[in-house]
Amino acid sequence: MFRNILTASLLAALCAPAQAADRIRLALQKTGTGAWEIAVVRALGLDKEADLELEVAELASTDAAKIAIQNGAADIVVSDWLWVARQRGDGARLTLSPHSSAIGAVMAKNAAIHSVADLSGKTLGVAGGPLDKAWLLLRAYALRQGVDLTKSATIVYGAPPLIAEKAAQGELDAALVFWNFAVDLEARGLSRVLDMRDVETALGATAAPIVTGYVFDERFAAANGPALARFLAVAAKTKRLIVSSGAAWNIAAAQIRTSDAATLALYRKHYAEGIPSRSLEEERRDAAALYATLAQIGGTALVGRATTLPAGTFYEAASPGVR
Repeated sequence: MFRNILTASLLAALCAPAQAADRIRLALQKTGTGAWEIAVVRALGLDKEADLELEVAELASTDAAKIAIQNGAADIVVSDWLWVARQRGDGARLTLSPHSSAIGAVMAKNAAIHSVADLSGKTLGVAGGPLDKAWLLLRAYALRQGVDLTKSATIVYGAPPLIAEKAAQGELDAALVFWNFAVDLEARGLSRVLDMRDVETALGATAAPIVTGYVFDERFAAANGPALARFLAVAAKTKRLIVSSGAAWNIAAAQIRTSDAATLALYRKHYAEGIPSRSLEEERRDAAALYATLAQIGGTALVGRATTLPAGTFYEAASPGVR
């Protein structure tokens, strides 16, 4: 009798359906590094190892990702910390975990453009939308020099690939682009007029602060803490692999629209330099300094309602509620 019961119990255990993996919905700009990383995760099965089911929506622009997270169509997107801070100042409960400190540049085909002052009277393309961090930083930097780019230049917003291509074709006098597009445009002969890392330093950053983060709602973090922790661990492992493993890099490189070895080497170099390595407190301190400078220079036009960096902008797993 006991043997029969034991046999039946073992059979029941073996035949029981496996527990479903935790599902996380991601909305990623399809030409961004987040998309590279997910390609590596899937190819190497890192999501399965972490018992995660990653549902990925590829988007044409960063603004589309912002809409997705605000409307509840995604659990996690990649966006900049300044946008998250602005949303928190307006009452949203978004927060972020560091993704990358890589930042873009103002690129120009027009040889007459050497500084922000030279952008007056010109057409400036801006990758993303009017609330993207790099654009707000550039506006503040220019205002400090007495130049209001929103009045002195013609601003054209657009999806990052579109703005980069228009700059390459000479349809724009200059373009503020993400770091990966800056690498591509430099390889195509455009000049780096202004590196946005220099802008961050000029506005009060002490080192290389993060630019983008994995953005999610605090309520999602509170309800899915273990799954979120595993996702962030997988993301960190993937970054290390892209830098250290030729196989992982080849998967990521296949997402890049070039086969030129020298250009791909530059992509990998800048990607590696952008992997966050500082403490959360250091990131928070630099973000607070930049935020205060932006608030002082441009007020609500640059930072929204909050005059100081809103608490909880940076996610801390030990305190997943309101921080």
